[in-house]
Amino acid sequence: MPVVLFIATIAVLVLVHELGHFLAAKRLGIRVDEFGLGFPPRLFGTKVGETVYSVNIIPFGGFVKIFGEKPGGRQLSDQDQKGSFSSKPKRVQAAVLFAGVAFNWLFAWFLISTGFVFGMPVPIEGYEGKGEIRDRRLLVVTVLPDSPAEAAGLRPGDVIKDLSTDSDTIQNPSAETVRRFIASREGEKFDVRYRRGEAEGRVPVTPRFSAPDGRAIIGISMEEVGTLSLLPHKAFLEGAKTTVRVTGVVATELVDFIIESFRGQTSVSDITGPVGIVGLVGEAGSLGFIYLLSFVAFISINLAVLNLVPFPALDGGRLLFLAVEALLRRPIKPEIQNVSNAIGLAILLVFMAVVTYHDIARLVGS
Repeated sequence: MPVVLFIATIAVLVLVHELGHFLAAKRLGIRVDEFGLGFPPRLFGTKVGETVYSVNIIPFGGFVKIFGEKPGGRQLSDQDQKGSFSSKPKRVQAAVLFAGVAFNWLFAWFLISTGFVFGMPVPIEGYEGKGEIRDRRLLVVTVLPDSPAEAAGLRPGDVIKDLSTDSDTIQNPSAETVRRFIASREGEKFDVRYRRGEAEGRVPVTPRFSAPDGRAIIGISMEEVGTLSLLPHKAFLEGAKTTVRVTGVVATELVDFIIESFRGQTSVSDITGPVGIVGLVGEAGSLGFIYLLSFVAFISINLAVLNLVPFPALDGGRLLFLAVEALLRRPIKPEIQNVSNAIGLAILLVFMAVVTYHDIARLVGS
């Protein structure tokens, strides 16, 4: 099931991206030769106007063939020039290239806004007063390695229902109540009742003293969350704010990763690739539809940000070529663009292969 969800997620996000290029090209008077669902070989297709709409065998999203998009090529007639991508002004070409990224971002906005309409899990702090928050709960966010909590089997995503000793039980505790309860019981075993998905469990945990914290801990971080439902107009406003905020976080983390990579402070092994994302999609799906919706939105934002990186073979790289041509006031030789894009694509494929290798190594190691 996680693999099916992953394939469906990538297929939808790639299709949304290509749909952005397609609609922008059509709107701006550029000829589109083919818009395909999936990748060839083709199952069937039909031509409407100038465009062939096809359905293909490999179900990973889709593609769009825009006339005159590839640098170089044959000499065009005056009639063909009118609908060619390469004959359009730089601002029009840039709009078509940027449209794929824009559609991924807008799709994320739509998904997050939909989540707020049906009920979005949110931290209580920061959302109090924006609407009715129901199903309040205390969520385990992180579990430290080699901690009492990890030894007991607690996991991120678990909901703490109650804490109990032989003489006392605290039901539906707040984060601060849990911290005080643990801090006063160094070396004393107590039970944690939790909910994981639809199942409930109970485990014994023994706090131990942590010098950095100056108190007893079990090695978890927690957040009080609830489900916030909003009217559609408020949901789309809140969805926009959330999408902008997440985009900023993703962009900042990407820049930090690039800087730290050059400094030798991080490596490719720290990145989650396709294999790791399969597991994450499965976990999100197991938590519920809204969690899956939020995760797909997060991946869509990541694709939008990554595609804007000015690297050959990405939309950002092609936008960079357009910017250079605009500054130089002359076109860059097609051979240079084609070779750069080919090298960029090769580097990206090798990068993905290395990331996937580390994903598999982590999976085997665990």
